Formats: sequence, C-alpha cells, structure tokens
Amino acid sequence: MNGWYESDGARLGYRDTGEGQPVVFLHPTPLDGDYWRPMAKNLSGVRAIVPDLRGHGVSDLGKKLPVGGFGRVSDAPVLTMAQLASDVLALLDHLQMPAAVFAGCSIGGYVLLELWRRARERMNGLVFVCSKPQPDAEANLEKRAAAIAQLRAEGTGALFDEIAMALIGRTARERSIEIVGELRSHMTLTPEAAVAVQAGLATRPDSAPTVATIEVPVLAIAGGEDPGVTPAEMQAFSSAPGGCKFHLLPDAGHFAAYEQPQNVAALMERWLWHPVG
Repeated sequence: MNGWYESDGARLGYRDTGEGQPVVFLHPTPLDGDYWRPMAKNLSGVRAIVPDLRGHGVSDLGKKLPVGGFGRVSDAPVLTMAQLASDVLALLDHLQMPAAVFAGCSIGGYVLLELWRRARERMNGLVFVCSKPQPDAEANLEKRAAAIAQLRAEGTGALFDEIAMALIGRTARERSIEIVGELRSHMTLTPEAAVAVQAGLATRPDSAPTVATIEVPVLAIAGGEDPGVTPAEMQAFSSAPGGCKFHLLPDAGHFAAYEQPQNVAALMERWLWHPVG
C-alpha cells in the first residue's frame, strides 16, 4: 500500500508491502524509493517499508531549510542528515513500529548512522549498500560546490544525466543500456531540492567514530565499479562490535541493489536469518 505522513511541516510518502520482518529501506539520491523495488521483490519474509526521502519522489521538500551550513556556498539551503533522520523516526511513529531492521544506500546509509546516534533502541540491524562512514574529502567538497553552481545555472537536467552515466556500473550498462533511462526517470528532484541535498551531503558529520558503537549486526555490500564509495572505505564497518558481514560485488556500481537485485537480495536474505557467524 501507498501512504502519507507528516514530519516537520512536510507531507511525505511511503510504500508498505509484504509481511514478516519489518525492514525500512532508504534510497540513494537523486533517486526515489523505486530504487529498491526490483530487489525487494526478490526478498521473502520481509515487510518492506520504503519512504521517499524529503524532497525526493512524491515527498515534499517542506519548510524553509536552514542556510549557511556549507561554507563554500554560504547561501545554500541545507537538507541535513539530522532532518532526514527525524523524518524516518516520524514514519516509525506513524506506523506505530517500535523497531525494525534498516537498509540504506549512499545517502540512505548516512541517515542510518544519524539514526543510530539518536535512536539505536529502534534499530535491530543495519545494512549499508555503497555507503560509508567517512565525511567528504576536500575534493568532494569542491565538486559539491561546483554541482550547486551548475544546478543554479542550468537546472537538474545535465547534472542528472552525468550522475546516471557515472554512477551506474560499466557492467550493468553493458548488460542492459535500458538501465540508464530507467534510473534517470526516477531522478525528479527540483533544482532547489538538489541544491539542498548537495549541501547536506557536504556537511554530514564524520561517522567513523559511530561505527565503533554499533552493537547490532551489520551487513556491508560494496560495488567494485562504484566511483563514489570504495570497498576500502566500506571495510570500516568491519570494526562494528555487533559484527559485520562484508561482501564485494566486483561488477556492480553505486546503484548496486538496482543493478544486481537478485544478488543483493540473496545476500540480505541470508544475513537477515543468520546475521552472525
């Protein structure tokens, strides 16, 4: 079923399908929750709760966002990981769900780390797909400032075209060129929302120290063709005291769960029922 809920002045959408272990799936930007649909269809025994993050898909960007957090673009609105985490907690309250397993890709994983700092009692396990605990390096901060300038000058079209080609793995594009158009069609942010997301990513905190406090089971899935998050960066999750199962998909890019939905579903399903050992 599709549903709506309110969080801090925004009307946000979500999908709730299946029965069994509740799993909240947080998608990468600039995609919407449909990113998870092919993978979730391959999971059994799971109740899949998939919100569209604020400003993405059917969800509103909402109230005026704080400005000034990103020093390189001081007038940019900032969609913080803290705001996105508050939205997810509001969804759990709306569903009257005390706890769940959580899966996040890219920005979705950054939100999971913020959620762990704020509400670890509601998290039974964490799945990170092509996401990392480290903050942006200097080179990435410069790229985000340039992306904001491009968004303000040209809108989203050219930048999203570049993202689709750069972040989808080479192998996936060679197997099915249609995947580029499929994923590109789900990049529907407005320029304002895209600017706010870039500023939010740039200002996210260093979550490496947080990993050392994660006492629930962790699954980390890296893509060998991912230009944005390296397998070496994702190896940092191996230090989580609750235990971490790490998997490398050598021929997957940044959108690994969409590129290889059956493989990611199989890894996740095995981990869900046997998270340690």
